[in-house]
Amino acid sequence: MTTAGAGAAAIAGSVLAGRSVVRRRQGRRLRIDGARGVDEQYFARIGGIEQWLSVRGDDVSHPVLVELHGGPGSVTSVFTARTREWEKHFTVVRWDMRSAGKPLRRGGPQGQGDITYRRLYEDALEVVDHVRARLGVQQVVLVGHSLGTGFALRLIRAHPERFSAYVGIDHNVYDGGRDVSAHKELLERLRAAGRDKQAAVVEAIGPDQRAWTAEQHALYHRFVMATNPESSAALKSVVLPSLWHSPLHSLPDLSAFFQGMKLSARIFPDTAEFDDWADGTRFAVPFFVFQGARDLVTPPGRARRFFDDVEAPAKHFELVEDAAHFSAYTHPDRFLTLLLDRVRPQLGGS
Repeated sequence: MTTAGAGAAAIAGSVLAGRSVVRRRQGRRLRIDGARGVDEQYFARIGGIEQWLSVRGDDVSHPVLVELHGGPGSVTSVFTARTREWEKHFTVVRWDMRSAGKPLRRGGPQGQGDITYRRLYEDALEVVDHVRARLGVQQVVLVGHSLGTGFALRLIRAHPERFSAYVGIDHNVYDGGRDVSAHKELLERLRAAGRDKQAAVVEAIGPDQRAWTAEQHALYHRFVMATNPESSAALKSVVLPSLWHSPLHSLPDLSAFFQGMKLSARIFPDTAEFDDWADGTRFAVPFFVFQGARDLVTPPGRARRFFDDVEAPAKHFELVEDAAHFSAYTHPDRFLTLLLDRVRPQLGGS
């Protein structure tokens, strides 16, 4: 081995050793030892393929939160160590969707079946029913993050009897392509930053998302993230370190995470004509939206406009100051306070 090769190997060994130390420390933090606690990670047959679930909480009598991740393909199971305090008050269920995370690693790209919005929606409903049966509860709190709010909204419209409340994190609003201001604002940010080639790409694909390919959707969202400094900072300082140090994720799981985000982009065109206003703003469950105040990926102004039109038994909207996208995971203590102060009182005896 050359001197340079030996040096690179030493650096890699040091990095991996540091990772192991942090993973062991976080693993100790994740221990659930109480007799009433639950700590299960397993594959279940959902939608005809093996999909992965994590069920964790200090007391199984606590309300159940079922979380639908965004991305697409951006699994929230990587944040388990950051959100450990949530599990002292709720049983937190996280699901890696098909074409993402652990299901992708287990079955490979060819083993994911149909990768469509409708197929993932049916999977989500099956997951909810699986969790209700496994934990012996009639209703769960449905939590959607970013793209996951689109699944969640459609589930609570169609099947309100299964849910005690809805919580949207960085709520993603669909309007049938009427509002093109986000496209215009992205062009302005790119040009102001001197990214003329990227601006030309965005201008060429046009403002009508209904005409975009999956690749164009993914490219557009990548440019939005890159021009939102606070969201980019959250990605670098919270998301990627959480993935790297997660006790629940091996090195091959890290590769599947990024592969899954690319593969899952296939569902983007399915959502382009969705219209949340046309689908209905009346809901039969308490309705909560907690939004990063500096988020340009899912702009809080659009989320607020939709929220203002919502009719629900109870509702509350709150900006998470000093937060952008991933607001609940960059500020997990603040999010838990919102859950306890705003959501928990609406759950009755659940």
